[in-house]
Amino acid sequence: MVYKKGETNVSSAKDKLPVVTDGMYVILGASGNTGSIIADSLLLKGKKVRVVGRDAGRLQRFVRKGAEAFTADLSDAAALTKAFSGARAAYLMLPPITSREDQERESDAIAKAVKGSGLRYAVYLSSYGAQVPEGTGPVEGLHSCEQKLNAISGLNVLHLRAAYFMENNLEAIDMIHGMGIFGHALLPELKMPMIATRDVGPYAAQRLLDLDFSGKQTRELLGERDLTMTEATAVIARGIDKPDLRYQQVPYDQMQQAMAQMGIPPKKSAVYIELFKAINAGVLTPLEPRSPENTTPTSFEQFVQDVFAPAYHGKASAA
Repeated sequence: MVYKKGETNVSSAKDKLPVVTDGMYVILGASGNTGSIIADSLLLKGKKVRVVGRDAGRLQRFVRKGAEAFTADLSDAAALTKAFSGARAAYLMLPPITSREDQERESDAIAKAVKGSGLRYAVYLSSYGAQVPEGTGPVEGLHSCEQKLNAISGLNVLHLRAAYFMENNLEAIDMIHGMGIFGHALLPELKMPMIATRDVGPYAAQRLLDLDFSGKQTRELLGERDLTMTEATAVIARGIDKPDLRYQQVPYDQMQQAMAQMGIPPKKSAVYIELFKAINAGVLTPLEPRSPENTTPTSFEQFVQDVFAPAYHGKASAA
């Protein structure tokens, strides 16, 4: 049994078979923030890569680098079974949530395809707090998918439980332009782990290359440090040269109204409100103590400089 310091091993896989070293790597969500980094990393190392997505056009940039494109909806078990067939390993993830029902359909299809194809190794993008079975909004769906994958005998799976994405803060740009504040439902002084998506991709790619896990394991990725929303807003204020910018906690009903104004359907916004409540109540917390193994390099300051500030100024010049 091989697992790294701090990782949780739920059960061991039996009847191990030799790993095919020149096999195909299958990447779900290849055009997304994490999947694109993984696909690029593996292609750079000369690996065979099959990129899976709903939009063939968005997969073409990988095809130009030598990947094989496979168009499929992530709720289509038959198509995914074909996509996984003959693969050495796969990167699994659920698409951004539209509803909890969609999450269940997608995780059902992924699990059915993993089982049907005989896939033996997978790295699955989950979330910190996915150990909690219910009441956590979209994270509840990630927990459910973890359970479905854990039930597949012979599958070696590493669940990457990533922290709150720094990119979530980009949603505040319109509010900062329009109202001069950063408003959100999260408590102002609650410390939480935040990670840049660009740090998830390289970690997942390396574990797919090494395949140094067996059975069912979890690894939390907790970002560079924990931050409060007040601290994050102060970093943003410096980064966009708005020294007066302040964080303001917004009541849940107002947050839901703001999301409706952004065009987010009520069903989807309700799931996110449930997530914010779970974070505020301390239900969504990491299990692992912070360590060199679960700490990632990109600081929030670096994220603001490289991603937030350009997006903020880009919106300003486009307005």
